[in-house]
Amino acid sequence: MSLEYFNTIIKPMLEGAQNTILMFLIAIVLSIPLGFMLTLAIRSRFKTLSRITQAYIYVMRGTPLLLQLLFICFGLPLIPGIGQYLVLDRFVAAGIGFVLNYAAYFAEIFRGGLLAIDKGQYEASQVLGLTKWQTTRKIILPQMFRIALPAVANESVTLVKDTALLYAVAVPELLHYAETAVNRDFTIMPFFYAGVIYLIITFILSMFFKWLEQRYQFE
Repeated sequence: MSLEYFNTIIKPMLEGAQNTILMFLIAIVLSIPLGFMLTLAIRSRFKTLSRITQAYIYVMRGTPLLLQLLFICFGLPLIPGIGQYLVLDRFVAAGIGFVLNYAAYFAEIFRGGLLAIDKGQYEASQVLGLTKWQTTRKIILPQMFRIALPAVANESVTLVKDTALLYAVAVPELLHYAETAVNRDFTIMPFFYAGVIYLIITFILSMFFKWLEQRYQFE
């Protein structure tokens, strides 16, 4: 393929990549704190809250993300009586789906991080006279995030790739423009270019998390 053809298709693909990156940023920024809140809800002394949260996580992790996106985008407006108030912009609806889905996964990651902390840490904090809040903020949370960081990194890379599901709910993103070019020009090169762009994004993301892990190791 000529350089002229590359220049022709790369611009719309980069425009699609902007939606890919934007959706990733929205999902990661909102789903991580929501996931941590879900972790706290699971550990709550209020059994009803804990059971509801566990059921939510089970449903979100046990059903395909694509199904959830389709339900939010196309299913909610069909609910009798209130459906007309649940018609959302496709990008907004997809963002809600990504946040709700990945929050469930991050909640399990954080829960695993908390379970991995030795109980002696809590006992030592009591001996030092630290309050429950001081123990959580200064001792438990830093250790939890250090333990959970590799799993968070892996899940974040998966999130980048899952943004390709935006195509299924008619939100133009990187893969959408690549497939359009393939169908129009009868060549697979746009898929190759899309793969390279995904690899660049995930490489930058992996390097960022690797830097975070190294920083935590020296703290």
